[in-house]
Parts: sequence; structure tokens; C-alpha cells
Amino acid sequence: MTHTRKHIQLKTELPGPGSRALVARRDASMPAGFAKSTPLAIKRAHGAMVEDVDGNMLLDFTGGIGVLNVGHTPTEVVEAIRAQAGELIHISGLVATTEPHVRLAEKLCAIAPIPGPKKAMINNSGAEAVETAIATARAATGRQAIIAFEGAYHGRTLLTQSLTSKYALFKKNFGPFAPEIYRVPYPYLYRMVAADTLTDEQKVELVWESFERALVAHVMPEAVAAVIVEPVQGEGGFIPMPVEFMRRLRATCDRYGILLIADEIQCGMARTGKMFAMEHFGVSPDIITLAKSMGGGMPIAATVGRAEVMDKPHLGGLGGTYSGNPIACAASLAAIQLIEDQDLPARARHVGGIACDRLKDMQSRIDIIGDVRGLGAMLAIELVDDRASKKPLAVERTLSVVNYAARNGVLMIRCGLYQMACASCSRSSSAIAS
Repeated sequence: MTHTRKHIQLKTELPGPGSRALVARRDASMPAGFAKSTPLAIKRAHGAMVEDVDGNMLLDFTGGIGVLNVGHTPTEVVEAIRAQAGELIHISGLVATTEPHVRLAEKLCAIAPIPGPKKAMINNSGAEAVETAIATARAATGRQAIIAFEGAYHGRTLLTQSLTSKYALFKKNFGPFAPEIYRVPYPYLYRMVAADTLTDEQKVELVWESFERALVAHVMPEAVAAVIVEPVQGEGGFIPMPVEFMRRLRATCDRYGILLIADEIQCGMARTGKMFAMEHFGVSPDIITLAKSMGGGMPIAATVGRAEVMDKPHLGGLGGTYSGNPIACAASLAAIQLIEDQDLPARARHVGGIACDRLKDMQSRIDIIGDVRGLGAMLAIELVDDRASKKPLAVERTLSVVNYAARNGVLMIRCGLYQMACASCSRSSSAIAS
């Protein structure tokens, strides 16, 4: 059986015998709680295409869950990894200093959309970057409370899991969670009550009133160390924050001495049509967290912030065995250079424009597409059972869409509070993203 399109080439049914065999070994040796969105086993990849162990070529809309804005195995990143591995694999930034580690910190400080002197802490994962940002904010302000948003995803460690919003998938049976975290509504305008009778400005005003009420009813602003926000929520459903809401958030943080942390782990590194998503809003954060696509596929992350803030933790208070790993730093430098040299923010705007037009055309013809949204190439469609009520499409039906795509050579995953499916990274509220 061979099905051939321009790029997708299917030689076997999916999953093929090789995938079934390897996935069976995975299931036998790994915990049942370690989920997988497809039953496929991948052997190699390049650009936007992946090849499974049976020789099938598939189009990858998952991008490693937002990790591969520069694509799979870009030559520049591969060569940087190869060259660095031949010289030094590991020494630990807690023991000695390496050129790639310093160069990456310098580069991030140079490009981060934060005014004035900056410093960068290099970590291994997005959750570590968020942990560092929270610890730094508490040290800098002498306060403990953190405000996070409904729909937020910030990681799977105890603290970052506490910040994360979706309970059933990420938090069930794992409590108790970290204290002094206060959750407020995110301006998810599509799903607001009576949303169709209000303007976007009126919706923003209502959500903002809820935020201000939280500063009276739940925590006083003088106790808050930081507000952490995704400029575009990823796992929450690819929801861009309205510009006016972000600007009010910045002004309120300034008024009360609260630090604003922008979590750009998924939405950063050119994905939204800017190098950093915060550049869409005309305001700057105090701290920004990065990971995923800053490494071109390697596990690496960073916390970048105002120098006076980043210097507040005590000597020895920050660190990690693999922080600043030379190979990961070399890969990150190559990935960032590739983003700049090929102007991938402009590419994201171009591709995103085409994709958005196509998705809206699909929306006009397919009743289960309730919403099309996003910034740049970070786009999603929200699947609904009924457009009038906006009742989320049943999870089983959303999964059937994802599984149908996989059987036909397109890898997708779901995202959103109601198990959505996304367009640029492909996850499900039932939303589908890419």
C-alpha cells in the first residue's frame, strides 16, 4: 500500500509494523502516565517532515510541541552540535566558565525586549526557567504571593504545576500544591458569557474588573511579588492576550512594585511573527522565560531580566548541574542566528497569513470550527459541537480528527481547557493548533 502526495508518502498503514513493535516496547518499559498523542515511532526528520521506522514520510504540525521553529535538523544547528561535542560535552557552569555559555547569555541580554542592563540565567527546561523567575522575583521584592491566570501552563514541577491551570490532565492526585499562588481570569474573549452581545473592548473591561477585584478579595497588591503571564497562552488554547489588557497589567505592576514575568517558553523565538511575543504589546516585562525553540531541539532554557532584579538572589542561590551545557548553548546560538539570518519572524507572518486565510475559509464551510485565532504562525482552530452555544466538541470527536490526520500523514496534538486541537503546534479545548 503506497499513498503519495507532494511531500507525504505512506508506504504502510499507520501505524506500521515497526511502529507497533517499538511502541509496544515503550509501553512495557515506561510508566502508563507518560502519554503519547500518536502510535508512531520516528526514525529521522528534516525541516517539517518526519520519517517513521516503517519508511513513511509525514508532515509534522507538532514541532516537538513548540520546540522546532527552525525545523528539524537544520544544518547550522547540527554542525554547531557536532563541532562543540568534539571539544567539550560538559563541565558545569557551577565549576568553570565556557565560551558558549557566556556568548549565549550575552546574546539573550542583547535581544530580550527589556530596557536597560540585563542578565541571563541559563537552565535546562522551561519549568526550571519559571522556577528561577519566581525565586528571583521573591528575592527581589521580599514578597511571596504570585498571580497566575486561568488556562496557564508553566510546567510540571511542584511549583510550576501549582501555577498551571488545567487540573484533570496535569494536577489530578498530585497535591498538595505550593501555597501563595492566586489565580485570576484570562481574557479568553471567545468563551465569555454573553460574548456575542459585547464588543471586545467591553469584554476586556469585564475581565479587568475581575483582576482588580482579586487584588481586594484574594490578595493585597503589596503582598504580590510577581504576575506571570503567557502573552499567547499555549496549552490553554493559543489565546493571545488583548493589547489593552497587557498594558493595564504593566501599569498596575508599576503602581504596586510588582514584577511582570512574561512566559515566552512556547510563544517566543519568532513564532508569533516577532522574535518575542511581548513585542506585539508595546510594553516590556521585568523578567522573561525562554526555552523550547531557543535550543533548536536541544533541552535548554533561560531566565532573562533586569540586571538589578536578576542580581537579588544570594550567591549560590541559582544554579544546576547542567546549566549552561556547552553543546546545548552552541545549538541555541546557532538556532538564534538562523532565526535572525533568515528573518523567521517575517516568515512566520507570511506563513501565518496564508494559514489563517485557509483556516477561516474552512471555518465558513465546516460547522465544528467555532473560532480561528492566534498571532503569526501560532494559530489554532477551536472545535465546537454547536456554534451558537459554543459547546466544546466532545473529546472523542476531537481525538478522531487528530487520529484521522495521523492516519493520513499529518501529525497533530490537542490543547485547551476543553481538549482543543491546535494549528501551528497541533494540540486540542477542543482546539487544534499549529
